[in-house]
Amino acid sequence: MWAVIKVPVYINGGGIRYSSSSKNGCNSFVRGRKYSVKMCSTPGQNVQVSVKSKIEPLPIMVNGCTGKMGRAVLEASISAGLQPVPICFGGPEDEGKTVEAGGKEIIVHGPSDRENILSSVFEEHPNLIVVDYTLPAAVNDNAELYCKVGVPFVMGTTGGDREKLYKTVADSKVYAVISPQMGKQVVAFLAAMEIMAEQFPGAFSGYSLQVMESHQASKLDTSGTAKAVISCFEKLGVSFDLDEVQLIRDPVQQVEMVGVPEEYLLGHAFHMYHLTSPDGTVSFEFQHNVCGRSIYAEGTVDAILFLAKKVKLKEEKRIYDMIDVLREGNMR
Repeated sequence: MWAVIKVPVYINGGGIRYSSSSKNGCNSFVRGRKYSVKMCSTPGQNVQVSVKSKIEPLPIMVNGCTGKMGRAVLEASISAGLQPVPICFGGPEDEGKTVEAGGKEIIVHGPSDRENILSSVFEEHPNLIVVDYTLPAAVNDNAELYCKVGVPFVMGTTGGDREKLYKTVADSKVYAVISPQMGKQVVAFLAAMEIMAEQFPGAFSGYSLQVMESHQASKLDTSGTAKAVISCFEKLGVSFDLDEVQLIRDPVQQVEMVGVPEEYLLGHAFHMYHLTSPDGTVSFEFQHNVCGRSIYAEGTVDAILFLAKKVKLKEEKRIYDMIDVLREGNMR
């Protein structure tokens, strides 16, 4: 004889649907669209109840996705199961364009009426994360927009007034990951440099420093990674002016002098730091070379997932960097 057992399940959202199957004495209950409840019993046995949660894709907005870096992040995000909204922001020259990625179409909006558009999207997708890979000149205006609307964001764009950027975010109490470098392995190198600078200040006092960095010709500003490494060397006792950084943007020099493979002239990041002792008898050289953009795109996806978790947990800390993402230890 079968006994009918009623178990109340309270789950928010959606309607109620019930489907029954007598096979193996199992009944399936569905409450809404996000949860599935299954009950199984046989005569003389206890009822087993299991609840499975189906995770909805995390909505993201990738601003600057008409550019190569933004496009790489968009494609990596789709591959990771994230859900780009069909709207993004770009410059006046990109307004009205359609970006296709992973079978999805995204309409690019220009500078006009951005606040109303973003507010509307954020209202429709309250767990939205914005990703910014635009231009250095747009960093501060974009950050002010995100903070005014209250949407969490990952700032992958370098340049701009960084002090003003951090103040804008701190005053708004919006959650954000801000990092001049999204490549996880490069960030680990930066973290090691910072540890060395903190624990051995002045260790390279009197040493001279030469810095050379090569990026695709479209990169207008000095590498944010180079600036961060130089800052560590300054703490170690080296005197250096950012104007002394040798920027290589000419493709011929990049191939012949730097050694960049021709197929990566449009997407690479080569850095070299050379230290020499006062008497010239001792030298140190640090170098990290990246071809392509996948290392940054994958790191950005990790930053998105990290930030979404912090927002959900309502963490007290609001501003993070990629070192925080690495320390979390939950990267894919």
